[in-house]
Amino acid sequence: MKLLEYEGKDIFAAYKIPIQRRYGVIRIGDSAENVKLDGNGPWVVKAQVLTGGRGKAGGVKIARTKEEAHTYIKNMLGMKIVTHQTHGAALTVEEVLVEAACAPEREIYISVVLDRKEAAPMIIASAEGGMSIEELARTRPECIIRMPVDLDAGLPDFQARELAFALKIPKKNFCDFTALAKALARVFLDYDASLVEINPLAITSDGELVAVDAKIVTDDNALFRHKDLEAKPDHESSEIEKEAKAVGINYIGLDGSIGCMVNGAGLAMATLDTVRLAGGSAANFLDVGGGANVEQITKAFQIILKDAKVKAVLVNIFGGIMKCDNIANGIVEATKKARLQVPLIVRLEGTNVKEGKAILKDSGLKLEQADSLWEAAQKAVKAAN
Repeated sequence: MKLLEYEGKDIFAAYKIPIQRRYGVIRIGDSAENVKLDGNGPWVVKAQVLTGGRGKAGGVKIARTKEEAHTYIKNMLGMKIVTHQTHGAALTVEEVLVEAACAPEREIYISVVLDRKEAAPMIIASAEGGMSIEELARTRPECIIRMPVDLDAGLPDFQARELAFALKIPKKNFCDFTALAKALARVFLDYDASLVEINPLAITSDGELVAVDAKIVTDDNALFRHKDLEAKPDHESSEIEKEAKAVGINYIGLDGSIGCMVNGAGLAMATLDTVRLAGGSAANFLDVGGGANVEQITKAFQIILKDAKVKAVLVNIFGGIMKCDNIANGIVEATKKARLQVPLIVRLEGTNVKEGKAILKDSGLKLEQADSLWEAAQKAVKAAN
């Protein structure tokens, strides 16, 4: 689960990681004048979307006057943002964060990520933070500091001090930085995260440390341990993905034209790869589960068909827990209820596969059967084209 910046900063504040003073989060439909700005500014208005590079795309503005701040808020709400991380897709700004602006004298990059090769959390840091950290990692990798984090102990004092020395943290900020680094590692561990990032961590002209941005990504499989996160809206999922989740179907929307319904995550991934090898592209990942019944299969068809990009449907089912004849009956009933209007290709394998194929053949439905996944993928690609 990916958290918006202000949601991440709420967690930072609870762990005593210093953040800017907040004046409010404004949503579409709210009045910009509801934000009570005190003092003389400046203030920063930031689009709350799940992508990096917002500043370059017009999603971060510095307001010198209250009128300017209100204008930025009005213009930003509802705007479309496209960055190098959105892969050409436009994200709609539905929420805007308004904070006191800070004047960084120096910017530092620091994050904790899950290093799968080392099978451990890893602090990634650089004395040269800011918007071009990816470019820095590519062109000057020697500037990137890596430090493992113990899963039980977190970041011990001696490691936090080593990190501070490596980043050349000023003496005045040394203790505050070590406390921040330890807290960042603790956030990662406590929230079952795959990423916790501050970019940039600013040392201001007043000599203070401030987390100017916050990015937290947690493991969906651990949400049952975090009821506070589970209750939050999923900003990244589409409406179709949210509907599938509500009925217990594992669904992820993709960019292709072939809707896939498969039982088992491994088989689903193999199906997507085979479709690609056959020259097509999948419209989704969908694992209907090993013990799918007629109702679940029906719902899976309905969910697949809500995607307007789908030009053909490929069903690839291995009958293990559920026998192929029962699956075939489910497919027949489900396609009638879902009113399937696109070509359907079915590949069955496993227990009672002959009986299952006979049921599909005698059903009167307009579908094609395949004896292998490769044959099914080729037929699906041809039908979609």
